[in-house]
Amino acid sequence: MEIDLIFKIAAVGIIISILNQVLVRSGREEQATMTTLAGLVVVLMIVVERIAELFAKVKELFHF
Repeated sequence: MEIDLIFKIAAVGIIISILNQVLVRSGREEQATMTTLAGLVVVLMIVVERIAELFAKVKELFHF
């Protein structure tokens, strides 16, 4: 597993958590929720790309 993937996910998590705290403390709870959801979507897209690569390699391995 590439360590870059872990760093990317961690960086997104840190940035989103900081933005979330800033928005909640300024009284913008709805924007904080939307920011958190956007961060979740970004991380899920990164993970889905890697899973697609895994399935492609398995398909290539078994010649399907």
